[in-house]
Amino acid sequence: MNKPIIGIVSKHYATYKSNRTDTFVRDEVKQAIFDNGGIAIGILPTEPNINRCGDEWKENLSIEEKENLIAQIKICNGIILQGGLETDNYEIIISKYCYDNDIPILGICAGQNNIARALGGTTYKIPNLDKHDKPFDEYVHKIQIDKNSEFYKIVKETEIMVNSRHKRAINDCPMLDKVAFCGDGYPDVIESKNKKFYIGVRFHPESLYTKDEKMNRIFKEFINVCKN
Repeated sequence: MNKPIIGIVSKHYATYKSNRTDTFVRDEVKQAIFDNGGIAIGILPTEPNINRCGDEWKENLSIEEKENLIAQIKICNGIILQGGLETDNYEIIISKYCYDNDIPILGICAGQNNIARALGGTTYKIPNLDKHDKPFDEYVHKIQIDKNSEFYKIVKETEIMVNSRHKRAINDCPMLDKVAFCGDGYPDVIESKNKKFYIGVRFHPESLYTKDEKMNRIFKEFINVCKN
């Protein structure tokens, strides 16, 4: 069986009144991997406590915690960073490790923020949430794509429709290129041309891939790169 193993970085779920916590993997994300010929597994945080962060993150894991985290990544041929309302330090540590070791990674929504943050990037809260934080998985707006980008080679279009459910946008992203924008000027796709696959998307292709071949190509190409 020549199927690449794709690690989905799990995210912390909201805490209970008893202070119990959970980590989760979205079904849409894991299914997009299985449907496109990959094997999906979850990458779990290795420290005992939630450690929320934003643009200000730190390499704060103990030696053992980081070794345990990296050991999970080494099982995988590629990594996906999920979307979500919050970010934990370990997600950005994983992003930095993948960049440094040229491990294919796809960042979705908050995951886009985190692959930028891993390389010194910053984000900001957008002022028009009513336009971009939509609760439904339908098309919301167009994005314009740079024809010279790696992302263009995947979707093969200079303009596509995307969904939108986010509260923040990329400000600076040193070492990465902004290659697709919505009409409000927010970067919907960032990428590195120097890596096998280091791409972040603002939208949620996992919610559209079953009905939109351009969205499915993102997962298909990612898994093909991981296979090789």
